[in-house]
Amino acid sequence: MLQGDIPSSFGQLVNLEVLDLSRNFLSGIVPSELGMCKQLKVLVLRNDYGPLYSREHGDLPIQPVVDGGEDYNFFDGGLPDSITRLPNLRVFWAPNLNLEGIFPQNWELCSKLEMLNLAHNFFTGQIPASLGNCKSLYFLDLSSNNLTGLLPEEVSVPCMAVFNVSQNLLSGEIPRISHSECSKMSVNWSMSHVDLIGFYTAFFYENALTSCAPFSSPSNGLFILHDFSNNLFTGPVPPFLIDSDSLSSRPYYGFWLSGNSLKGNLSTYPFDLCLSLDGLIFDIGNNKLIGEVPSDMGSHCKCMKFLSMAGNEFVGLIPQSFTNFDSLRNLNLSRNHLQGPLPSYINKMEDLKFLSLSLNNFTGAIPWELTQLASLEVLELSANSLSGEIPSEFSKLEHLNVLRLDHNNLTGRIPPGFGTRSSLSIFDVSFNNLSGSAPRNSLIKCENVQGNPNLQLCHTDPSSSEWERQHSGNVSQQEAYSPSESIQGNSSGLNPIEIASITSAAVILSVLIALVLLLICMKKFSCNSIADPGLVRKEVVICNNIGVQLTYENVVRATAGFNVQNCIGSGGFGATYKAEIIPGVVVAVKRLSVGRFQGVQQFAAEIRTLGRVQHPNLVTLIGYHVSEAEMFLIYNYLPGGNLEKFIQDRPRRTVEWSMLHKIALDVARALAYLHDECVPRVLHRDIKPSNILLDNNLNAYLSDFGLARLLGTSETHATTDVAGTFGYVAPEYAMTCRVSDKADVYSFGVVLLELISDKKALDPSFCSFGNGFNIVAWASMLLLQGRPCEFFTAGLWDCGPHDDLIEMLNLAIMCTGESLSSRPSMRQVAQQLKQIQPPAS
Repeated sequence: MLQGDIPSSFGQLVNLEVLDLSRNFLSGIVPSELGMCKQLKVLVLRNDYGPLYSREHGDLPIQPVVDGGEDYNFFDGGLPDSITRLPNLRVFWAPNLNLEGIFPQNWELCSKLEMLNLAHNFFTGQIPASLGNCKSLYFLDLSSNNLTGLLPEEVSVPCMAVFNVSQNLLSGEIPRISHSECSKMSVNWSMSHVDLIGFYTAFFYENALTSCAPFSSPSNGLFILHDFSNNLFTGPVPPFLIDSDSLSSRPYYGFWLSGNSLKGNLSTYPFDLCLSLDGLIFDIGNNKLIGEVPSDMGSHCKCMKFLSMAGNEFVGLIPQSFTNFDSLRNLNLSRNHLQGPLPSYINKMEDLKFLSLSLNNFTGAIPWELTQLASLEVLELSANSLSGEIPSEFSKLEHLNVLRLDHNNLTGRIPPGFGTRSSLSIFDVSFNNLSGSAPRNSLIKCENVQGNPNLQLCHTDPSSSEWERQHSGNVSQQEAYSPSESIQGNSSGLNPIEIASITSAAVILSVLIALVLLLICMKKFSCNSIADPGLVRKEVVICNNIGVQLTYENVVRATAGFNVQNCIGSGGFGATYKAEIIPGVVVAVKRLSVGRFQGVQQFAAEIRTLGRVQHPNLVTLIGYHVSEAEMFLIYNYLPGGNLEKFIQDRPRRTVEWSMLHKIALDVARALAYLHDECVPRVLHRDIKPSNILLDNNLNAYLSDFGLARLLGTSETHATTDVAGTFGYVAPEYAMTCRVSDKADVYSFGVVLLELISDKKALDPSFCSFGNGFNIVAWASMLLLQGRPCEFFTAGLWDCGPHDDLIEMLNLAIMCTGESLSSRPSMRQVAQQLKQIQPPAS
């Protein structure tokens, strides 16, 4: 693996055609001398898809090269203009490299450029019209930058197989771009190329589409993707930006417009080109579209594979023409104002795997015809006004994995077949009017049947396999905190008050047991323990200079030998100490548990990477010491305490909307940076109030980012088996241990709910609602009941702008949505918070 700077002497290789520097540990600046390589056809500075392939020599078949490992290239500064003037350049691949500055404006000479990927960098400014001179360009990815302004009409989107400008700040209407000069779009991107240049184009094209397409590509191999999502675009939904005359075969087309501010009614005009397509993926979710869904929409576009219209303001009925979507696999109409009975003709969409109609105004019974959707995996009908009984046939759908029927008016009993469906990971019928009892020996979780006044509480039979699983010692602590104690129904003669008391006692007992175990586990790194100095290699590595010499000796001396008197916090990672290095220079020293990480050198390399992560709302890592006998991290000291203490002390101070909003925006910006701008990206995995620090001016700073992954657990007194704190952990993370940025979004949503209310994530006052009830469920319940003002902390509703408070509450609910796809990105969260920013006083 190569390290250091890219040699400027590469510019002397005047006949060089391919320069692939990916999958190394390069840094510094991108040298302008590379612009002297006038014959250069392929320039690759980063490749996150895995090891590439190359020819060894002659006409031998293409063979894999040895994989050098992960790609850690990370550059400073911008992109030299000389590279954009290479006349023979065909492939320029440079995503995730920390490149910054104004986006290059001069592309007039790159007439042969075919693929340009500068995604996930820090570029600002506008997309230049000069890119329109790149007549051969069919792949352009500028996503996840900070680009602004209008999209120039000179950039011919219809001529491109991949055009991705998502996650930027582009504005204005999406232009109806002319495509009169498109060349014939071929489909010969095959990995069987023996030409090395062609092999690069095939490799990147196929991997890029595999990573973003929800379904496999069509048999002819042509997939066109145009992604405008998560910007500030306005105006109506534009027509499809494809040129049917340039297509050599019928492609799949992905047209993504979600997360903008598109307005007006949806017409069928965008679908006029559907006859030229083999399949369509169409996403207009989370905009401001109104009116009825076009009644003939299904007649115009029978090739629809994926349709999301969620998060708009559509009204009326689901059109019967949707039955023409006979190959539709994903339909999301949630979070609109659709009404009327659920149509029985949905069963005509036989390939449907995902159907979400939640948070609408549907009424009547659930049609039994829905049980004929044999391929259905996810069905979400939550938060409507549905009545009648639950069709028992749902329990026979062998592929059904998620069934959400909560917050409706359903009656009758829970069909017994659901109690034994181990493949049904989520079955939620809470907050209905169900009666009887949950099926005996049931796999149904108690929190998923709460809120049914006439339904007896969960039974647990000690002879059942589920009971054995929960008591075998092989369950995660997440499950241990879930309701696992059985409470008998009428046979015990307990009234609801007695049941609530027993439930509360069980929860308190579980927490006490966890605390005892915690104290035992924390003994080895308590505030009093001191390592033998003779075993320590006394070196402090500096990441950020604070103008004061930091040595092992003066750091340890400033903590008084890690004396308990200087200990300002303790948790699963270790103890934190206040250390005054010299008068007036104070730092925080987090002493880690020795032996928690296998491999000192690898740990040091990872910490060094975190030391390069800097943002105004992140706690700064000043330096660190790592050895076999001692490990500590040195951070800047923040005198304002943490957000947890701030919330606890809030009754003693005046509540100011502007203050709470600023704290929320500070944290959102920090997370957006970690997710979308930091390279390599960082997932926090343990967001909670105690990990958000404040200065004396109540500026917020996110701490402990990156440590959960390094140390394999979380700093908490009540943890799950995955990183994170009980009450803040996203449900899918707790169940599968699969890490994603959307798990951080969920945790942020919980923190946001705590910030604007008087409740904790698992507030004791929720016990009366039953086990599993938390601040997310409470907020959702109040919103559904039209009582949002009751959610906010005392005095906030009286002094704050009601519309903005409701918008922040709705944003927190979106962040804590159980479906990953429904949660916004942290960049979107920060943008929305900025839009409701209070005026400066």
